[in-house]
Amino acid sequence: MVAGLMIALTHAPLGIEVLRRGIIFIDLAVAQIAGLGLVVGNMFIHDPSPWLIQFIALGCAVAAGLFFRKVETAMPERQEAIIGCTFVLAASLALLLLADHPHGGEEVKHLLSGQMLFVTWTEVAKHAPIYALILLAWFSKPEVRNNMGFYLIFALAITSSVQLVGVYVVFASLILPALAAVQVERPYLTAWFCGVAAVLSGIAFAVAFDMPAGPIIILSYTATALIIRGVRIANRDQKT
Repeated sequence: MVAGLMIALTHAPLGIEVLRRGIIFIDLAVAQIAGLGLVVGNMFIHDPSPWLIQFIALGCAVAAGLFFRKVETAMPERQEAIIGCTFVLAASLALLLLADHPHGGEEVKHLLSGQMLFVTWTEVAKHAPIYALILLAWFSKPEVRNNMGFYLIFALAITSSVQLVGVYVVFASLILPALAAVQVERPYLTAWFCGVAAVLSGIAFAVAFDMPAGPIIILSYTATALIIRGVRIANRDQKT
């Protein structure tokens, strides 16, 4: 639950910026590329340390961010298509690397939907300072949201998040709260409320019905975002 709340609070402002820039699939692409780094590190390095794996995944995510920034400046009209193709390429490479792995199916499942109910306090303690640093930089130095700063912060956040909750939850936690906060007076508060409510309700349902947390939380994000939008539409209709 704590891991999910950390991600919800950090991803809300990032998702709003992603939606503003119109680069919806960048979160999927960067998350998948960071995940590919995790797969490569675990497969080709004997008994790697957790910090080395973290460094490899972060290096892959930062490289992806730098590449997408270059695409944004050189070919903005084709950026979304290139981001989508990059995601498919990274996902295919991960599948090929895990094809002959004895636990390849479980590894792919973990990469995509995560194992949120098995996150340890050690993992929370390792990633919490990263999320705190991101939020501090985002609100204390707004200039980091522009140009290359955004891509570097985004890569840093996604590298941690994909290890905790998987690619799918990363996408949902970025985009759905941002969609719920479109054209509202306080978008950050709305997005934060959506994320926190989705995580708490999703974890509760996953534990109560003994179901995988990742898919349940994605459904909770979807339902929460739809409810928020529905309430806003109803209130708007009453005023008119």
